[in-house]
Amino acid sequence: MAVRIIPRLDIKGATLVKGIQLEGLRVLGTAADFARAYYEAGADELLYIDVVATLYGRNSLVEMIRRTAREIFIPLTVGGGLRTLDDIRAALCAGADKVAINTAAVTRPAFIQEAARRFGSSAVVVSIEAKKRSDGSYEAYAENGRVPTGQDAIRWAKQAADLGAGEILITSIDREGTGSGFDCPLTGQIAQAVGVPVIACGGAGSAAHVVDVIRAGKADAVAIASLLHYELVRRAAVLNAQSPPNRGLQLARSSPRAVAPMALPALKRALTETGVDCRYDSCDAHCGRTPSAASCHH
Repeated sequence: MAVRIIPRLDIKGATLVKGIQLEGLRVLGTAADFARAYYEAGADELLYIDVVATLYGRNSLVEMIRRTAREIFIPLTVGGGLRTLDDIRAALCAGADKVAINTAAVTRPAFIQEAARRFGSSAVVVSIEAKKRSDGSYEAYAENGRVPTGQDAIRWAKQAADLGAGEILITSIDREGTGSGFDCPLTGQIAQAVGVPVIACGGAGSAAHVVDVIRAGKADAVAIASLLHYELVRRAAVLNAQSPPNRGLQLARSSPRAVAPMALPALKRALTETGVDCRYDSCDAHCGRTPSAASCHH
């Protein structure tokens, strides 16, 4: 199957935020505007993560999911603060296609099995945030990378898949937001340990990094944030120089030094040129759609 490219949107309220190693969050703009731009540009799926939901003991995803699902017609995975089957049901009924669970699953692994039985494995993604230990092993963290669990991340991924998770989302805390490349050994070990698709996240600074995690890390899908977000910010700055503020996208936000921002169609074109099988629309790449483009004029 073609590798999926999935823009990851970390949200706080209605805003899109981005940090480094899951810390130091900065506001980039309105999450809905970024989501719409990625949909127009040919994203395969979208990933929404409420990064403060577990910290505050609540989630505010339902209304955002409902608004997004009315305008965007690609698979939507949402996570953050989903602690009960009722939380999952509410997210799915609002329009989400899948849910990503982390803290609730680590706290009580049977929750994965219960969710898979009730809603189907295809709707359940187990999110694992991992940090490398001094001995080279990886520890799983909970609560958006703030709390160590003491669990080996590879073993936990296998257990989660055995309990019914339909996909594993693996985020390297060490690499997240740095633009220094994915932790391919981490992703590769998990891909080898589980029999379900693996989504790699954390570290994309160039198209070459994405190719590496697909080939060396055996990722089935790649979730990307800074690489794509900061290109939209750059384009919005150009548009804002000519017209009123562009649909909630912020201006003066520079990307981390190691990140070379690029548009989603350009990324897919680069992957295709290296032989990676991904869904690629050559017309999107030719036209280089902007965040405000509603259609192609090629």
